[in-house]
Amino acid sequence: MLPKSIAGLFAPAGARVNRTASWICRQNAVSAGLRQGGRNLTLVILGRNGQIGSAASRALAPLGKVVALGRGDADLAQPGAVAQALAAIEPAIVINCAAYTAVDRAESEPDLADRINHHAVAEIGAWAAGSGATVVHYSTDYVFGGHKPGAYVEADAPAPLNAYGRSKRDGEAALAASGARHLIFRTSWVHSPIGNNFIRTMLRLAAERDSLRVVADQYGAPTSASLIADVTAQAVAAIARDTPPPSGVYHLAAAGETSWHGLAAYAIAEARDAGMTLRVAPDAILPITAGDYPLPAKRPLNSRLDTGKLRAALDVTLPDWTHHVRDTVSALVGEGGR
Repeated sequence: MLPKSIAGLFAPAGARVNRTASWICRQNAVSAGLRQGGRNLTLVILGRNGQIGSAASRALAPLGKVVALGRGDADLAQPGAVAQALAAIEPAIVINCAAYTAVDRAESEPDLADRINHHAVAEIGAWAAGSGATVVHYSTDYVFGGHKPGAYVEADAPAPLNAYGRSKRDGEAALAASGARHLIFRTSWVHSPIGNNFIRTMLRLAAERDSLRVVADQYGAPTSASLIADVTAQAVAAIARDTPPPSGVYHLAAAGETSWHGLAAYAIAEARDAGMTLRVAPDAILPITAGDYPLPAKRPLNSRLDTGKLRAALDVTLPDWTHHVRDTVSALVGEGGR
């Protein structure tokens, strides 16, 4: 295990963390772990400009030589491009943060979603199996149909409701079948201060409109890209010390649960408390059902993920979802909610 100092990054619900101290703590803990492993790793991050890729580029910097690639360097939509890029670098670990994530648009271009989320992942796995590299890959709660009454565990059978979910399910299966050492982190409702995500959209709309109608019968755990990146750093450090978690799927999500309506109400209240000028009144954030707001892609009503396997494997305590939502809101308020 890493020194306990890194576990302090995963604070209990409601705790406030000194981010500078946490970053120093993370650097020292992870670097110490790598010195124990005696390796000078080369890591490739695919999808450097996305929410997870941007956070991972920062969190993994202490672990060795990090080569962060964007679409222009390794376009997963082009057959063979990613394997060619990896062969030129020969990394020990591949962190695949690249994905097709336009859930609704995937219904009209399923082949492109399948190319990026499935076939390109198969190419990554094949290259890694041949070179001895390890692959860290990210998947989604949308591989499930949402009909289970409780939280999903890794052994539950996927039953995606939309083209995006099917492409991610097939990518998981392809990586597992490749023979490469791998960790697949299924996560949910990803947010960060960068890129397009639900929190940014809600704050923009709250500043523009007098009322909002938000779906209240879909449940999950909002999970920050920074939390995903920090857990990934701990997993990669374990790989470097030759004490990796077993290959397989792990659920990685913040603790607790809420609905999209609950998330919107919480984020807007935090933004108001932080001084952001908003038009919408607290009682004008109205709950609706998914049926009231039909979209091209059907979503699962239950996106809750049981994270017990991950917490045991990496000895981490995952914070309540509100913890990092506050951080994301604070950053967005600081930039004017743009």
